[in-house]
Amino acid sequence: MDNTKWHQALKEIYSKVQNRYQSGVRDLNQIVTDQEAMALAELGLRPIHVFDHVDDFARYGEPDWETFLLVASARRDYLLWHMNRAPASHIIRAEDLPPKNQELEGIPWLPRIVTKAQAFLEGSLSDDFMYGCGGDREFLRKFNIHAADFLRLVWACHGDPVKVLARLTNHP
Repeated sequence: MDNTKWHQALKEIYSKVQNRYQSGVRDLNQIVTDQEAMALAELGLRPIHVFDHVDDFARYGEPDWETFLLVASARRDYLLWHMNRAPASHIIRAEDLPPKNQELEGIPWLPRIVTKAQAFLEGSLSDDFMYGCGGDREFLRKFNIHAADFLRLVWACHGDPVKVLARLTNHP
């Protein structure tokens, strides 16, 4: 893939998945072609990432294409510059995620979203979970931070929820 035009290739895939979704295709194995899946893999993404964003946008009106692009860009950057294109070493499953009601210093969802964000950056978040889901979006709105900016914050804090909280509470 041309590294100067990866965003255009991603937009093309996103648009095709969106069109297939709108025509009634909901099967993950049919909504993304093998060739598209390979192109996504070069960016550190899996078909579920595109599908989840397209599905949530169709049902809830968010996240939009631009949010998906920025989130995908953070994942791609982490893959290239932090992981040196190495694959994830493990998969984060339901039992690895903090419960939805777990709090850190009285803030619910924070331990969960930090874990999900770090796992998304690493490419280790199970396909059963979406970084940027409705619960994540509610949390991010409360703290006035974009989903992609939160990923970069988690990256800068090395996935440490206490450090993330300290920076979040000082966020403009």
